[in-house]
Amino acid sequence: MRGYRAIKYTLFICCYVFWVVSAVLIAVGIYAKIAKETDVVDTLTVDPALLLIVVGSVMFLITFLGCFGALRNATCLLKMFLGILASVLFLQISAGVVGYLFTDMVMERTEKLMMKAIIRYREDQDLENAIDFIQKKCCGVESYKDWSQNVYFKCSDTNPSLEACGVPFSCCIRLQNQTVRNTMCGYGKQQLEERLAQKNIFTTGCLQQIIWWAKNNLLLVAGLTAGLLLLEVLMIGLAAAQICSIKRVELTKKENAARSQSQRKESYWYPAFANFDDE
Repeated sequence: MRGYRAIKYTLFICCYVFWVVSAVLIAVGIYAKIAKETDVVDTLTVDPALLLIVVGSVMFLITFLGCFGALRNATCLLKMFLGILASVLFLQISAGVVGYLFTDMVMERTEKLMMKAIIRYREDQDLENAIDFIQKKCCGVESYKDWSQNVYFKCSDTNPSLEACGVPFSCCIRLQNQTVRNTMCGYGKQQLEERLAQKNIFTTGCLQQIIWWAKNNLLLVAGLTAGLLLLEVLMIGLAAAQICSIKRVELTKKENAARSQSQRKESYWYPAFANFDDE
């Protein structure tokens, strides 16, 4: 009985933690969505707020099934939770295998997605903040001149923008003891050669920087990935163990009920060759 309770409440606590996290993600996404301008283009791949809402909603649904199913001993909900989580685990492993086998294709798709984000840099405040956060040691996708793909930074004589031939201020190298950020530091930097531009801005693309960071922190990336997968496997195992325990208890109850019913039926009849001696 103690083992069953340990399985039940361990699964409940794990699901409850992720349930709270998913609720926070949904709340942050909704707040960011409301705070946006109404005329921005909403796309899942380049809209952080919409991505938070979708991911949070999926997590909320899955963990709710786990929480309620574990707490109420509902085998139907636990089976749904186990099936969905097993499917998610399978998709994650499949994505990892496909990414390893088709690295070039994945890199090409990633480059296109990042370039699409650069094109829509000024259209979404959340996307703009996300790109500025990433560009702390890099600029653009492949190089700083990728910003010419954006209509505001396009290097053309017909571009009336003040930021023409420039890059965002997040590409600029921040000086030591600099308290006020110069938001005009990237103006005109696309017109400079790389050896001259790298004195003031980062010229390396962010895609190369991300790959370099992943290679240099391979143990950290592998540890986080393995930890997430092991946690999912643990929750699948706990759900399966609780389902088996519930079924075992239900089977025992049915056997006891059948046995007691059989004993009651036998008590209605006198045993054969019973000795009824008169007193």
